[in-house]
Amino acid sequence: MRVIGIESSCDETGVAVYDEEFGLLSNQLHSQVAMHQAYGGVVPELASRDHIRRLLPLVRAALAEARSPPDRIDGIAYTAGPGLIGALLVGASFARSLAYAWGRPAIGVHHLEGHLLAPLLERDAPVFPFLALLVSGGHTQLVDVRGLGRYRVLGQSQDDAAGEAFDKTAKLLGLPYPGGAALAGLAERGSGGRHRFPRPMLDRPGLDFSFSGLKTAVRVALRDRVLGEQERADAARDFEDAVVDTLTEKCRRALIATGRERMVVAGGVGANKRLRERLDRMARELGARAHFPRPEFCTDNGAMIALAGCMHLCAGDTTGLAAQARAHWPLGDDGTMGG
Repeated sequence: MRVIGIESSCDETGVAVYDEEFGLLSNQLHSQVAMHQAYGGVVPELASRDHIRRLLPLVRAALAEARSPPDRIDGIAYTAGPGLIGALLVGASFARSLAYAWGRPAIGVHHLEGHLLAPLLERDAPVFPFLALLVSGGHTQLVDVRGLGRYRVLGQSQDDAAGEAFDKTAKLLGLPYPGGAALAGLAERGSGGRHRFPRPMLDRPGLDFSFSGLKTAVRVALRDRVLGEQERADAARDFEDAVVDTLTEKCRRALIATGRERMVVAGGVGANKRLRERLDRMARELGARAHFPRPEFCTDNGAMIALAGCMHLCAGDTTGLAAQARAHWPLGDDGTMGG
């Protein structure tokens, strides 16, 4: 089974070819970051229009890189949600058109499922079942992954996601969009301990998260102050430490509660170096093992969609003829759109 995957849920256009036997054959990506920087965030209409411009050239490039003409492709996978509805519809309509023209099955993939399965792209891939920390700009969730399409959410953010808190705090520190990676870079030059920022919801049982109050604590601490470069770096380090401490402790509780021996970390914040180090150490202390996708597979990409689509098509899953898209789509036991 050889599948081409299309990702267009937000501000990256990704196209990749994945083969059941040979693995990832190509991975093409266009980021819209430069286009959206002037606005300080993603402009949905601009994102949708750019996906229209980029998709066909990226499909051609992915097929060429994989040395796979259309007749070697067995299926088309596309991100069906959640995400920006206009951007999703661009990718879904394009994928459905390819499926019709090539006479191949198509399948809509849950965007979060793609992230959860991204570590399976690595050579030393985890096997089911495992615990997953999905941590990105839009989602922070702990998920018990029992198998393909079998997902149970154990806890999630009740307000801001961790990545959203990173971006908003970066803006408070005067860092450019997108702020998460810039804040992590600034934190590398900081010394911890200047600020006593809270570790949200660690004083109570459960596996839910809340990062809105942490962001507010940073705002209060820095209000009406002119910060030098070292003070900004120290604030970034203390904020990052608070997020990492919180995520690590919640993962520790989840591993103990589920008894899982494997944990995967997915989503854009999963590329954070300090978070990876802490989670790896914590897992080993519990006799478990942490798995991380390479940084380029933490952010949105077509490879994870091609992989998830290939797994579902091999399992006999398909979706109907109509292009389907959902802006809001809770992750649950139904790993496909249904058809």
